[in-house]
This record gives sequence, C-alpha cells and structure tokens, in this order.
Amino acid sequence: MIRVLVVDDQDLVRAGLRLLIDNTDDLRVVGEASDGREALALAREHQPDVVLMDLQMPVMGGVETTAAIRADPLLKDTPVVVLTTFDHDADVVDAVQAGASGYLLKDLAADELRGAIRTAVTGGAPIAPKVAKLMMHRISRMPSRKVQEETLAGLTARELDILAHVGRGLSNEEIGQALFLSPETARTYVSRLLAKLGVRDRSQLVVLAHKAGLVD
Repeated sequence: MIRVLVVDDQDLVRAGLRLLIDNTDDLRVVGEASDGREALALAREHQPDVVLMDLQMPVMGGVETTAAIRADPLLKDTPVVVLTTFDHDADVVDAVQAGASGYLLKDLAADELRGAIRTAVTGGAPIAPKVAKLMMHRISRMPSRKVQEETLAGLTARELDILAHVGRGLSNEEIGQALFLSPETARTYVSRLLAKLGVRDRSQLVVLAHKAGLVD
C-alpha cells in the first residue's frame, strides 16, 4: 500500500484528492494538511511514501516545506510531488531546486495522478510535459553555469540517450518503449546516472540534461 500525505490549503481539493486516492486499491491517504507547517508535522508523524504538495499556502509555502522535508533526516528520502495550478517557470525551478521529485498541474487526469504517485515511489520524477518545457526556458535564461565537459565525458552513448529522455520528463516505462528496453533496464540506467553524475534525484537529472543541451 502506498501511503500519501495530501497538502493543499483548499478543503475541496483535499477532499477530492482523498476520494480519488482512497478509491484506488494500492493507494491510501494517511494525512491531510492545509499549510506547510502542518504538513511538516504530519510528515514526521506518519512518514508517508509520497507527499502531494501545493505551492501557494499560508504559514509556510510549498517550496519552503519541500526543502524542510528533504532536509529532515527522517524524511530526506520521501518523494515530494508538487501538484499545483501554477506553471510559471520560476515556480518550477524553485520547487525542483528545493528537492521536489516531480511537478504536476491540477488539470491532469485521475489515472495520470495515480500513475505519477506510483512513479514517484519507484524513484521516478513525474513532470508534466508543459512543465518540462518551462523548466528548459527558465534554465536557458539563468546565468551561465555550463556543465563541465568532463562531467559527461564518462557517460556512454546509451547513458547520454537515457539522460536526454529523462530531461524530456519521460518515465522509465516511456524511456523503455522509446529505446526498446524493459522498464527495469531503464530504471537501472537512471540509477547509474544518478551515481555517476553525483546528483540527488531524477528531477536534478532533468535540470542537468537541459543545462547540458541534451534536450531540444
């Protein structure tokens, strides 16, 4: 059973998410929070498998809360998936830099949300395609901090291809379909990239792939 903490300042949104999640066989809501401070306390209490995080909230916002969760020794490996109506490029990059494992918009379909939760638990980074494009545009305007050539020099051609697909926001299953690999093999490649490049999670691979110019 995948245990989910829902964080959103709107009662109706939380109720809708609880209904959707609790009516799914392998998912269950273990707590609801209406602001970041409450979310952090509930995350420490329940240690959920995934946190669904809104951005704009009273008391403590989603970016600050995400950073606090990832900095907590008990919660540092807990994936935080942003679920918001905000798709501004600054919000996207701020959330990823704070440690968010994924970034989704609230207009996604129910099955897409269920799949995103499962993807996050298995180490994936569910990122809406529109968000991936915004991230690329934001990064292109950042002060120049080029990826060192030697950083990518140790990667094989296949690993570079995998990194480019991760940068486009594809899941392991989608990467496997695109490159004729099993999802397990794709996952192994992604884990290898994390180790070789010394980055924390898949969302940082997305940023690195854009900075390296691997994504059109």
